[in-house]
Amino acid sequence: MEFPKDLKYTKEHEWVKVEGNIATVGITDYAQDSLGDVVYVELPPEGGTVTKNEPFGVVESVKAVSDLYSPISGSVHEVNDAIIDSPEAINEDPYGDAWMIKVEVGNPNDLGDLMSSDEYQKFIEEEK
Repeated sequence: MEFPKDLKYTKEHEWVKVEGNIATVGITDYAQDSLGDVVYVELPPEGGTVTKNEPFGVVESVKAVSDLYSPISGSVHEVNDAIIDSPEAINEDPYGDAWMIKVEVGNPNDLGDLMSSDEYQKFIEEEK
């Protein structure tokens, strides 16, 4: 299981990579592994808004349907249309090509609530 050090994490198993005022969001390796084979993804439209700790989309696997929760509030800058057409990419490359949305950060303080790689790894171990 991977826990890249340059990312931040949520208790709902999303990851965040911040570059300037743009945050790229996806689901973690742990999340995709728990879900099993992903068969469908629903994401918000570009230009829409997301709210911290509120659902922004859905991921469906052969095992379950799960809401995706936004780790920050802001406007949707870009949507990864490639994973809508090929949702299996989430299982293959959750931290790379299978990012979900890019959000223009509305409140930089939102980032303070995210976990480091080590904190997330410890959280996963406690959750099992």
